[in-house]
Amino acid sequence: MPRYTVHVRGEWLAVPCLNCTNTIGWLGKEAVRRYMKNKPDNGGFASVEEVKFYIRRCKGLGLLDLDDTVEDALEDNEFVEVVIEGDIMSPDFIPSQPEGVHLYSKYREPEQYISLDGNSLTTEDLVNLGKGLYKIKLTPEAEIKVKQSREVIERIVKEQTVVYGITTGFGKFARTVIPNNKLRELQVNLVRSHSAGVGKPLSPERSRMLLALRINVLAKGYSGISLETLQQVIEAFNASCLPYIPEKGTVGASGDLAPLSHLALGLIGEGKMWSPKSGWANAKYVLEAHGLRPITLKPKEGLALINGTQMITSLGCEAVERAGAIARQADIIAALTLEVLKGTTRAFDTDIHAVRPHRGQAEVAFRFRSLLDSDHHPSEIAESHRFCDRVQDAYTMRCCPQVHGVVNDTIAFVKDIMTTEINSATDNPMVFAERAETISGGNFHGEYPAKALDYLAIGVHELAAISERRIERLCNPSLSELPAFLVTEGGLNSGFMIAHCTAAALVSENKSLCHPSSVDSLSTSAATEDHVSMGGWAARKALRVIEHVEQVLAIELLAACQGIEFLRPLRTTTPLEKVYDLVRSVVRPWIKDRFMAPDIEAAHRLLVEQKVWEVAKPYIEKYRREHFPESRPISPTAFSLGSLEMHAGFGHDHRHQDEL
Repeated sequence: MPRYTVHVRGEWLAVPCLNCTNTIGWLGKEAVRRYMKNKPDNGGFASVEEVKFYIRRCKGLGLLDLDDTVEDALEDNEFVEVVIEGDIMSPDFIPSQPEGVHLYSKYREPEQYISLDGNSLTTEDLVNLGKGLYKIKLTPEAEIKVKQSREVIERIVKEQTVVYGITTGFGKFARTVIPNNKLRELQVNLVRSHSAGVGKPLSPERSRMLLALRINVLAKGYSGISLETLQQVIEAFNASCLPYIPEKGTVGASGDLAPLSHLALGLIGEGKMWSPKSGWANAKYVLEAHGLRPITLKPKEGLALINGTQMITSLGCEAVERAGAIARQADIIAALTLEVLKGTTRAFDTDIHAVRPHRGQAEVAFRFRSLLDSDHHPSEIAESHRFCDRVQDAYTMRCCPQVHGVVNDTIAFVKDIMTTEINSATDNPMVFAERAETISGGNFHGEYPAKALDYLAIGVHELAAISERRIERLCNPSLSELPAFLVTEGGLNSGFMIAHCTAAALVSENKSLCHPSSVDSLSTSAATEDHVSMGGWAARKALRVIEHVEQVLAIELLAACQGIEFLRPLRTTTPLEKVYDLVRSVVRPWIKDRFMAPDIEAAHRLLVEQKVWEVAKPYIEKYRREHFPESRPISPTAFSLGSLEMHAGFGHDHRHQDEL
């Protein structure tokens, strides 16, 4: 018998349908009737017949025709929403779909799997799991370790040994022994009471990352979870059943208790959940719609699900991957700006960077040469000022290798910490099967990722700080020799005037966001947890800083391309012309004033999707192969690979000959 889950004014109702020829209108009326039945005042209605409504799918919000049959219009267990005419939506109402649902209307269940063993996950893997590109399965070795650690827990329960979190209370209640017949209730109470977060829910992508990372930690076999329960968690992930997880509430020790408790709450069938099929709904309905059962927690399993740094670290992995992407593309954008401002490439000479051999600095200088070397990529713009009387450029162009370089080295450092953290056991107590014992420790403390992410925010911010100054040079006619604010008929048109103000505002906001959150600590849990990392805020604000950096560089990219318009018919180097063509495929030249925000968003999207890097990368790697036929392409952030000479390159560009 088909059954549908219907949302009416904040209530979720299961409505069975005995006759598949019933109409959508009938389904709506039956849902309203059940809603009225549950309300002391009938929900404010005298009868079902007086209620006017329309019905839409929860997925995609598509309106349904009331005269269609449920058999023709809906799938079994589909989620729909009855909207009462005249109702005013509360600003606090949780919509049927989270922000960014347009991305999830295209969701397709992945066919490929990633095998997790708790030891070999990469930051890139985790981000791809968040995007829904893979399902998860355990390696055979991981299954064995999980079983072995669970045997230790079962022995503790059977022998009624006093062990923290298994047969005792938590935090200040660690000395309170719990009787065996209350051990399951203890775990459920733990999850319910600790689900105390506030704020907006994590997006589906971030919830998927958090769930995937917790699975990876449990797969290590030091948590004491049963294989049966872990498989249920994996089934929920593979069905994309994602609990409602407020983004605020963790102090980063003992782990990310509040967000991970919300994660566990959905898995036990309480609270809210989201899936591409259902949108937001009661967790038990979402699980049931996917043929899944809520988890029944055994001793220690609630604690196993909620104790760890996975909120900080999963957001940190997204941050470090996005940081790496924007750092690569910042070099390309800065090179384009240098061309427009008729700068020299002498500052990127190999010998300069060989005598200050920081890996990041050498790599950035190499990228500039690969994009601007006139022997490889003749530039009519560069040729037009070859014999000018300028001796050297402003720091914002001349010092890009030094400024961008340390950002790249910072990202590499943070990525190394994140990679270690995502493959670490962060529970308490830890279950060591080979020793047949549990040990209480402090691996849940989030200081490592918190400090690293504060450092990441400070480092990546500098890409925006220096970019904003280059935007100023592009817009200022006394510095650029271009029309003021990059527009004709200045005065009538304002051009990039306020786009530059936006960049300045974002840079200023970043200065506040870069204050380290991990320098703060507040004692919690009656002074039992008397030092914490505040890593959750470190991760969230690092992502905000990186988004601002992306937006500032999007503005610079638009400004540099607009500057090219005033240098035509001269052409820049081949790789930079390809970048210009890419931008012009989504944003047309600025001839007179128009609504600018969509242009900035389009350029931002190019950077987030790494399109600028994809266009320029073949030229950069070809240049590398020609100069170093024995070398292999390096990871843009993993500068420990290979020697300095592999990055530095040889040969000299001869622009501005008068400098010699």
